[in-house]
Amino acid sequence: MDIPKDFADSTRLLMSDALYETLVGGLNDEPSVSLRLNPFKTDGRPVGQVTPVPWCDGAYWLESRPNFTFDPLLHAGCYYVQEAASMFLHHVLSRVIDRPVTALDLCAAPGGKSTTARGVLPQGSLLICNEPIRQRAQILSENIQKYGHPDVMVTNNYPRDFRKAGLLFDLIVADVPCSGEGMFRKDAGAIAEWSRQNVENCYRLQREIIEDIWPCLRPGGILVYSTCTFNEQENEDNIAWIRGLGANVLDIDISEEWNITGALKGEDSLYRFIPGRSRSEGLCMAVLRKSDDTVLAERRAKDSGKPAKTRPRTDVGAWINDSDHFTLCERGDTLSAIPTWWLAQYRAAEKSLHLLHAGITLGSVKGKDVVPHQSLALSTALNRSAFAQAEVGYGQAIAYLRKEAITLDAATPRGIVLITYHGIPLGFAKNLGNRANNLYPQEWRIKSTHLPEQIPTILNI
Repeated sequence: MDIPKDFADSTRLLMSDALYETLVGGLNDEPSVSLRLNPFKTDGRPVGQVTPVPWCDGAYWLESRPNFTFDPLLHAGCYYVQEAASMFLHHVLSRVIDRPVTALDLCAAPGGKSTTARGVLPQGSLLICNEPIRQRAQILSENIQKYGHPDVMVTNNYPRDFRKAGLLFDLIVADVPCSGEGMFRKDAGAIAEWSRQNVENCYRLQREIIEDIWPCLRPGGILVYSTCTFNEQENEDNIAWIRGLGANVLDIDISEEWNITGALKGEDSLYRFIPGRSRSEGLCMAVLRKSDDTVLAERRAKDSGKPAKTRPRTDVGAWINDSDHFTLCERGDTLSAIPTWWLAQYRAAEKSLHLLHAGITLGSVKGKDVVPHQSLALSTALNRSAFAQAEVGYGQAIAYLRKEAITLDAATPRGIVLITYHGIPLGFAKNLGNRANNLYPQEWRIKSTHLPEQIPTILNI
């Protein structure tokens, strides 16, 4: 690996010779492969010789990288392929969050930390997942819908927009844009783009992001700050700067066996994952609690005064379990089921933010009919008994996920059918008898025409 000289000089100075040589050795090794199970969809386990990731329940390192793209269970949201260091968020939140919270994942795409957080947050918590870049926000929305938890919203906004909306949070996760040093091993582009000037630009941008969102964190609230870098400017220096806004750095208990490196400058607690020492890519994370005497944001989220258009349809309501806990709301021709307990936050977001997804998207209104949406098929609140079901084999499952035409068993009822694979919902089709109209989202489809010779078996379910 051709490491930039400026990076080598500054990192060796920060780490000392021995730790720097460990990093260089790690950067020349093959990256590890890890995944995290969706606890709301499966209690299975990866096949083969796997090693549990000790800081995250339900996460495993695999021996080698399988062809994830062609596993229907990935598309069904049964697991998420994620770098192990990023899963450390699970351990952090399990130590600092012990009651239901309103949480924001500020820079959330593609969704790994959001789904990690949603898996460990107490029941009764609302999570807003945000991404300011439109294309990345669409990918985030897709992954959140595949995960299937109803107590989530997805937005496409800049941090300052949340202050204007008057939304307040008990927890903010900020995995901020960074110079990408921790991804050198996996991304040659990160090496090519690295420069001292880029580090300077990033650490200034990171401060702008935190400064914009800081008024939206409640006094006593938790900020989890992270970067995929090693340098002190984007980590230790910024943590010290955030302390100056009115915060205390928290200590999180960890095991020595995890080989996590602490701060390399100053005395603040920081958790640094270094390839060659940790079985992961590079990451730094710190946890801060906002001082109780910090001045609140000027505005609080209020009901918009314009109620969401509700739709008291018992037929559509029957599509979800515990439907009396949801309010059916229309935005344009889209019908969604919003958990009633956070309806006020939904209305505030609908009024002031660019909302991409909320609760469960039930379907599109077509005259008197509602065509069910993929979000419903993958939701953990889906009432499967409301639909005819068609179990398909591997070849048909891949054809379905490519949005190709499929043919169902002759005994399959006509009309809307829930397509399942190994009993796990993949999505909807409209069975016409001689063929079935594939309702899988065009933008989610598998684009490759390749079909593996062997069926990839990644989970035992």
